[in-house]
Amino acid sequence: MVKYPSGSLAAFRKPVTKKEEHKVRRSYTHRKGVNFSDRGMTLEQQINESNKYYLSEEIAVVHKKPTPVQIVKVDYPKRSRAVIREAYFRQASTTDYNGVYKGYYLDFEAKETRNKTNFPLKNFHEHQIFHLDECLKQQGICFAIIRFASLERYFVTPASFVIHAWREKDKSSMTLKEIEAHSYEIKSSFRPTLPYLRAVDDFIADRERE
Repeated sequence: MVKYPSGSLAAFRKPVTKKEEHKVRRSYTHRKGVNFSDRGMTLEQQINESNKYYLSEEIAVVHKKPTPVQIVKVDYPKRSRAVIREAYFRQASTTDYNGVYKGYYLDFEAKETRNKTNFPLKNFHEHQIFHLDECLKQQGICFAIIRFASLERYFVTPASFVIHAWREKDKSSMTLKEIEAHSYEIKSSFRPTLPYLRAVDDFIADRERE
């Protein structure tokens, strides 16, 4: 089989009758109101795709932070390829993402749960809470993107609320109602996959009013 530079195989296809063409078109008809943009994607993949879009359109520069790893043992089955056999985390990571948007420093964490009524606070670690608090003291815009996977709902929750809830004695989770009341809800789309900067615009507007 030969492919032309465009990758097309059109020259090798049999002619399609009108009846067959009608069947082909009908098989690809999407139902109205159905969003296929996030099918099969994890929250991290959605955010990464959104960040690629924001960067390509020169809207914002946001990247996932690399996790610091100490490599202990490496094998070289081939000269051109190395395989890491043993490694460990050198230090606790801070948050998942940081960057800059409209002159503001952004720092945020991405979390998801299959719970339908609450989000467990144990999913946030002490060093992450400390880091977000320190960034807030420097006037950074900090938040968490929380996905309720079973409900397919997404919230951009201010770090200040997360920190307050995490430090509250005997509190093990944030209820869905609490998150609804203190967050900006966003919906998945096509470009960007997850338009979280719309919520950041609201954070900026609130700050400027203050």
